[in-house]
Amino acid sequence: MKILILSDKFPPENFQSAYGAAFYLADGLQKAGHQVFVIMTCQKKSEEATVDYRGLKVFRIYTDYNMRWQSYLGLYNPQTVGKVGKIIKGIKPDLTCAYIIHTYLSYHCLKIAKQYSRAVFLSARDTMAFSYGKFVTKRYLENFDCRTTWLDHLKQSGKRYNPLRNLIIKRYLGYCDGVFANSNALKDSLEQNGIKNVGVIHTGIDVDDWRVSLEKVDEFKKRHGLTGRKVLFFGGRISALKGLEQINQAFSIVKKEIPEAFLFIAGKGGIGYLEGEELRAAFASADVVVVPSVYLDAFPRTSLEAMACRKPVVGTCYGGTPEAVKDGVTGFVVNPFNIEPMAQKIIYLLKNPEKARQLGEAGYERVKKEFSLERLVKQHIEEYERILAHQKI
Repeated sequence: MKILILSDKFPPENFQSAYGAAFYLADGLQKAGHQVFVIMTCQKKSEEATVDYRGLKVFRIYTDYNMRWQSYLGLYNPQTVGKVGKIIKGIKPDLTCAYIIHTYLSYHCLKIAKQYSRAVFLSARDTMAFSYGKFVTKRYLENFDCRTTWLDHLKQSGKRYNPLRNLIIKRYLGYCDGVFANSNALKDSLEQNGIKNVGVIHTGIDVDDWRVSLEKVDEFKKRHGLTGRKVLFFGGRISALKGLEQINQAFSIVKKEIPEAFLFIAGKGGIGYLEGEELRAAFASADVVVVPSVYLDAFPRTSLEAMACRKPVVGTCYGGTPEAVKDGVTGFVVNPFNIEPMAQKIIYLLKNPEKARQLGEAGYERVKKEFSLERLVKQHIEEYERILAHQKI
């Protein structure tokens, strides 16, 4: 099959969670014998080009604008839609799979894709189909109620509010032959806000890609002063919604109980973003990995990466983390606003290394079985073939 991936960003320019997931799917589909193309955007005119990235033909389209207009240009971006249409018309893909398109490529690309593709899919990675940003409301934090009102949107967006935005998005989603969320938590939130018939395909990772040598781990520990420490690892974007305040409060309790404990933060504001072998060494250096998001974090890859590195996870009850982390089996699921209980779970694991090892091993087996890259690609291909077969009837 000829398969086209649409993604606002794509590696190597951006390897962050959702964009990295787009690459792993594209790479997996290519290795499965399919011809894969990618359309992404760049914000410098000089970078606009058609390039080869690990065997994938990648079309970089230039576009840039003031983000105050995102609620309008994220629906229809005149800088991109013409170029996207020309490329898709030339490729004539069997399938177009859209990842993150709500900022630069725009939802109108779904309509264009439907015109020139046999089938169109949206892989939903966040709540942006109904929300103006990270989804967090009092109703959700207290009762896991994801229903929103125009007032919620107005409070979140301020002067960026577009009263027709969500209606137009739903209309564009009508051009999709399938919409798939990366977690049941995200699926529920979409359906509670009027986006129906959503399937679920969880994120997958290549477990073998997370191996790292003991020499590299020892060198990493020495360089960052981690040797002989009990290491708690927090990786990802440094922001309040990722639960940084909560984990800092919990760590102050941990530190009193375990003086040799060390909170290692990788991300802007910490030691900086890590990737490749450095990131693998960071996970391998940890005793416990914490994922304390305080919003609907759809399905953070950090949990899977920790499990692939045989590390127990203390993860949030919000979003899709509980679908990856099995409470008491591969780690612990906590409410990050309950600081003392979260701290006690961390203390328990740091004081009981054999139990931590058992949970880490269980997590490793779980990620191999339930969240492998092979499983992800297989599920996508099965859905593609199902839709295409149905069209022939």
